[in-house]
Amino acid sequence: MQFDHVGIPTTETKPNMTFVPATRVWITEAHDHPFRVEWLRFEPDSPVTGPLHDQPHVGYRVARVEEIARLSKGMKVLLEPFDAGFAVAGFYQTADGANIELVWYRTEPKARS
Repeated sequence: MQFDHVGIPTTETKPNMTFVPATRVWITEAHDHPFRVEWLRFEPDSPVTGPLHDQPHVGYRVARVEEIARLSKGMKVLLEPFDAGFAVAGFYQTADGANIELVWYRTEPKARS
């Protein structure tokens, strides 16, 4: 597991946002940001609620999709793993309240030039 990004909710439309149909969220490419920030803008009918909708999260990359289940043991499930197309991701909360994303990418993300 390695640090991948910080996700921050916003109400602003940011350049080059991509729509994730499974969650009805617009996201930026964290790998394009010099500090690995992923901006998230939620559609009004997004099923994402609670801490993920209102608070930032820290994303960690896993090498295999199976690691998501293993690493998330003991954490509160905020959003079950889902297929985002380019990746599989699950969101969890640690015992002390940190919001964590565990993400497995189908292909290595590359920053756009």
